[in-house]
Amino acid sequence: MIASLKGLIQAIGPDHWIIEVGGVGLRVNVPSTLGDELGNPGVGRPVHLYTYLHVRENELALYGFASEEGRALFEMLLGVNGVGPRTALSMVSTLSPELLHRAVIHDEPEVLQRVPGIGRKTAERIIFHLKDRLKRAAVPAALGTISDTDADVIAALTGLGYSLIEAQSALQSLPRDPALPLEERIRLALGYLAPR
Repeated sequence: MIASLKGLIQAIGPDHWIIEVGGVGLRVNVPSTLGDELGNPGVGRPVHLYTYLHVRENELALYGFASEEGRALFEMLLGVNGVGPRTALSMVSTLSPELLHRAVIHDEPEVLQRVPGIGRKTAERIIFHLKDRLKRAAVPAALGTISDTDADVIAALTGLGYSLIEAQSALQSLPRDPALPLEERIRLALGYLAPR
């Protein structure tokens, strides 16, 4: 298996990057959030990705992630019956690891259903399959740091029609003051999302 690669970015597409490694351009399917995770590197810049090689009878497909944790979560999702690499990639593109972890641990299939192509039954199957694995896994501290208040902010923003990615970006912009009331956090998040 190709576990990681280092090379230069040749091209950036909406769902893939072309990485030149040793004179060979490799097409790597990536989450839509990868650029943000890596600080938005441009064409010609070096990059290091943790990869997963998906082998099928008539296809080899390479998937790349910013961290080993992202790759591990992708592999866990692939272990769920009915979840293929495209669906798993869509999940890690739409939901942050923190939100996905929280949704699984707290039995919240409606959060998973916000991912395009995930229905109620698939969401419940994912929760059933991953719940014990995520509890047993050595989950990085960052995956458990989303508070109930943060979850309420995300729920309020998505309820107003913002995407999960937008809601998570707004949440990251908020001051880390635990005494800040929920209403004020939502107001600040809406200010962040307002057109400039």
